[in-house]
Amino acid sequence: MQTSFLDYAMSVIVSRAIPDVRDGLKPVHRRILYAMHTLGMHADKPYKKSARIVGDVIGKYHPHGDAAVYDAMVRMAQDFSHRYMLVDGHGNFGSVDGDPPAAMRYTEARMSKISMELLRDIQKDTVDFQGNYDESEQEPTVFPARFPNLLVNGSSGIAVGMATNIPPHNLGETIDAVLAIIDDPDITVDELMEHHIQGPDFPTGGIILGRSGIRKAYETGRGSITIRAKVEIVENKNGTSTIIVSELPYQVNKAKLIEKIAELVREKKIEGITDLNDESDRSGMRIVIQVKRDANANIVLNNLYKYTALQTSFGINMLALVDGRPKVLSLKEVLNHYLDHQIEVIRRRTKFDLNKAEARAHILEGLRIALDHLDEVITLIRNSQTTEIARNGLMERFDLTEKQAQAILDMRLQRLTGLEREKIEEEYRELLETIKELKAILASEEKVLGIIKEELVEIKEKYNDERRTEIQIGTVDFFEDEDLIPEENIVITLTHKGYIKRIAASTYRTQHRGGRGVQGMETNEDDFVKHLLSTNTHDTVLFFTNKGKVYRLRGYEIPEFGRTAKGLPIINILQIDKDETINTVIAVQDYEMDEDYLFFTTKQGLVKRVSLSEFKNIRKSGLIAIRLRENDELISVRLTDGKKDIGIATKHGYFIRFDENNVRPMGRNASGVRGISLREGDEVVSMDVIEEGAYILHVTEKGIGKRTEVEKYRKTNRGGKGYFTCKLTEETGQVVAVEIVHENEDLMLITADGVLIRIPVKGIPVTGRNTQGVRLIRVREDEFVSSVAKVVDEACNGENEEQAATDQE
Repeated sequence: MQTSFLDYAMSVIVSRAIPDVRDGLKPVHRRILYAMHTLGMHADKPYKKSARIVGDVIGKYHPHGDAAVYDAMVRMAQDFSHRYMLVDGHGNFGSVDGDPPAAMRYTEARMSKISMELLRDIQKDTVDFQGNYDESEQEPTVFPARFPNLLVNGSSGIAVGMATNIPPHNLGETIDAVLAIIDDPDITVDELMEHHIQGPDFPTGGIILGRSGIRKAYETGRGSITIRAKVEIVENKNGTSTIIVSELPYQVNKAKLIEKIAELVREKKIEGITDLNDESDRSGMRIVIQVKRDANANIVLNNLYKYTALQTSFGINMLALVDGRPKVLSLKEVLNHYLDHQIEVIRRRTKFDLNKAEARAHILEGLRIALDHLDEVITLIRNSQTTEIARNGLMERFDLTEKQAQAILDMRLQRLTGLEREKIEEEYRELLETIKELKAILASEEKVLGIIKEELVEIKEKYNDERRTEIQIGTVDFFEDEDLIPEENIVITLTHKGYIKRIAASTYRTQHRGGRGVQGMETNEDDFVKHLLSTNTHDTVLFFTNKGKVYRLRGYEIPEFGRTAKGLPIINILQIDKDETINTVIAVQDYEMDEDYLFFTTKQGLVKRVSLSEFKNIRKSGLIAIRLRENDELISVRLTDGKKDIGIATKHGYFIRFDENNVRPMGRNASGVRGISLREGDEVVSMDVIEEGAYILHVTEKGIGKRTEVEKYRKTNRGGKGYFTCKLTEETGQVVAVEIVHENEDLMLITADGVLIRIPVKGIPVTGRNTQGVRLIRVREDEFVSSVAKVVDEACNGENEEQAATDQE
């Protein structure tokens, strides 16, 4: 059994699935072309029925099923399968949509012009022949292959325990690479790629992303390249966009691709597409994808690249037969094996021509002798009883060979004229010159290589065309998640119980102060919104916990929910310890800013400043951001540029302002230094970065707020007790938050019951430092404000609704 299977495996490898490195053909393709050649079905002859060809192939050379032979012939006639078609088909030979070809009794075919170059000089003993399956016919073991077909048209096949997948290449570039190998045998792959053969050139065009995969395949024989469709995004006058696909990756079925896109749209895996049409015709391919007015066409296209065959990978495995054995070959090895084959072809052709010339010269020498002794030759022949006696007489009298004597006997009387004699002399002189040249070729490898170069250049000039596949240098062949996510402003909320969600910032309309707000989410009686952050889907969101640790998510990684939905428990997406609670959430756009810092404040009034770059790589399990002392907690973290003042507020209404440079930069594990000295029972509730020209906004538990110019708050040294800034009563409650705001900003206030209100800062009156303020949001007796955040989504600030009569009762 083992021996039988090995025999079967080698038969499949050698006789079916793997091409020969010399002509790039599998046996079935070679037999099809040779059968067409013997039938005289050349490019300048009429078409003949495909069934005639298939019958000749399976009857003489390939004893297998007719369907397999016809399928192989059909593929050689498809302009979307072969870079340079080897069969010129007439009729329906299939389409890029996957339509099957017509039956072989309907279609017709003949050899293409370029396929005749594969068999050129085959009659001159350039290759070996072998008996067919029953020894009744002779077939070539390989073709002369006057161009490097293995690279030009590529090959694919699955054998037993191995497979080959060689991409097609441009004929001109491939020939240039062979010429370069001839001129410089030590040329490197990089030099070949830079000056001669750029990379694969697929019949369907498309775009190859980057050159690293090509280089690896050329150097080792194995590699992978990414191919994209050729796409154009057209902006329409009505504000919509259209994605137009004009070329597809190699071997992609257009009809199945369109079905897949439609399926993804129906299942809402890809959004933003309103219409999909196939407008392809005889002039070329054209798939038209209409994009919604409010959708980003580039995001839609990136999703199409990720989820459909508009982007595919082509795994290169350059496996071919070398001396009858399968071997994985580098680019230079393929070229060198082809060059060795051509050297042998030229030598064998030259020997054939030399033998033919010498044989003819030998005959002419005999004829010259006969013409020099014409009368004697005629007399000898006339006096001979038989042809044999005459032949022997000539051989004996003039020292001729049998062939020369026979040629004299076969000579027609018209050759005895003076003009014919001159022709024989001229032909003899030309043959002597030809013999001299042919011997010189055989004696010089340089001359052989020169002939190869001349004939390759001739083929290039005759059949070369423009490269179809574009290679985009420096293009990555993979997507980051953010490439597929629209960049939009979002609001992130996190509840006291740890439920997190994101929602588009435009969901919340702007209202006047004193309004009742809109329902932001449904919460339980013992849960409320604790943190709100206005940011972007592509920003990095840092989560700081009361235990001094920091966790990291991208904006788009936070699950999106509806406005009234509670969200997802954050423990499902962050590895937070059970005794940790998140108390600060900030967004970061760029970690590379050398002058950016994170400023920390703890409940006990300690502060520290750390370079932002120290938080670039945060593990999933989190990172220690600050070393806390006993019974202390992290209260707030702010992003600074090293040039700002810091304001710290306490729940009893005290405030301190100092230059952040009073706090030297420290490491992540430091505890910090004293920022504010607290009075008994007091604790820090908020910290923010102060900006000149801005306002300091205080908000209390009962929805009372006031806005005061920052200039009213004098700067002191860090570590002081601060000064009283807010008049607090039972009606106001204690201070919840202090924010640095500008007039063109909006504020989002959230109550413990999850009610949100968005109000413009300019609607809050400017008051003195030691005042109580005005009502920002109406809260019930058992309700209180839990969080305040600035909204940076300017696109949502256009709706200042005049309603809310019931809200202002």
